[in-house]
Amino acid sequence: MRLHVDQRHERVLELVRERGSLRVAELAEELGMSAVTLRRDVEALAAQGLVERLHGAVVWPTGQSRPAPAAAAAPAEGLVVGMVVPTTEYYYADVVRGARETVEAAGARLTIGLSRYLPDEDAAQARRLLSTGADGLLLTPSWEHGRPEPGEGLWTAEQGTPVVLVERWAPLGHPAASLDRVRSDHAHGAAEAVAHLARLGHRGIALAVQDSPTAPRLRAGYRAAVEALGLDPVPDSPGGGDPARSEADRFGRTLEYLCQGVASGTVTAAIVHSDADAIVLIPRLQARGVRVPEDLAVITYDDEVAGLADLPLTAVSPDKYAVGAAAARLLLSRLGVRGRGAADPRDGGRSSRRHLDILPALRIRVSCGADHPSR
Repeated sequence: MRLHVDQRHERVLELVRERGSLRVAELAEELGMSAVTLRRDVEALAAQGLVERLHGAVVWPTGQSRPAPAAAAAPAEGLVVGMVVPTTEYYYADVVRGARETVEAAGARLTIGLSRYLPDEDAAQARRLLSTGADGLLLTPSWEHGRPEPGEGLWTAEQGTPVVLVERWAPLGHPAASLDRVRSDHAHGAAEAVAHLARLGHRGIALAVQDSPTAPRLRAGYRAAVEALGLDPVPDSPGGGDPARSEADRFGRTLEYLCQGVASGTVTAAIVHSDADAIVLIPRLQARGVRVPEDLAVITYDDEVAGLADLPLTAVSPDKYAVGAAAARLLLSRLGVRGRGAADPRDGGRSSRRHLDILPALRIRVSCGADHPSR
């Protein structure tokens, strides 16, 4: 049976905790995983400080005790976790599922509040959940750029109960910056896409993003990678900006931007956010004589429907389930829940605050022109 990434992580931690250290090859064989998959899992766990990597081995962190894996879990019966998200559709469906399954595995219950991106609805939903018995909150406020504007979001740090921000962050100095946080590292995902295209020989790489809370981090990662790799600078996409413009106008401007870049020879590859945008744009590019991937290699961001396109799309894939699961484990640990479902059975909620960034994966398919697309 194929294990989900969260289940794999749990099993890796269980074995390393029990034995102290294992060679990567031995651990991969025992778990029935490829060495590549295991190394990716170990990197994610090491980034969270849950294991250490040492000369091809996976080691339990120095100075940490190794409790027996069968230790009894503290009961969470009757515990209620409240979760406020903009929507349970599209991106957040898997985030909510990861949180729900983790909470339920611990014997607790998840309740949901939806803001639908309405002004002040986040705080109203949080108050409602607390008034109906929520013991802690997982919050995804409707902050336009994924972070609060000055003076915005102060209420998130004023709750009298544990709070974990999910797919959101607050700048240093903002009261919410001291809250626990779990998010996808979208900047890393964009940088990985740039690096992959550069390895394929591309030097003029465009970024076409729609306005969303994800966009600022995508731009930051893209620009950092272009600079670090010494790639040719490409003018910014006109796709975002004025919200009064129609979707048809946004697509039209993005289409012209990419066609002109290809015609001038300054653009040979593009990163497009999101999959849905790419699925609309690629047939229009082809109708204008731009071949994908021969004239324009394309990588999309999100991987919601990228594999279902006529031309399967290479995509950066944030692990939304893992984000929801990690946030739930972290909140459960703050509430004193130990064992299965808790963030770390070693701390029982006593550790310092945590900011966890979950790295997205790159799914190679046809649209980037790679020689060995994955299935």
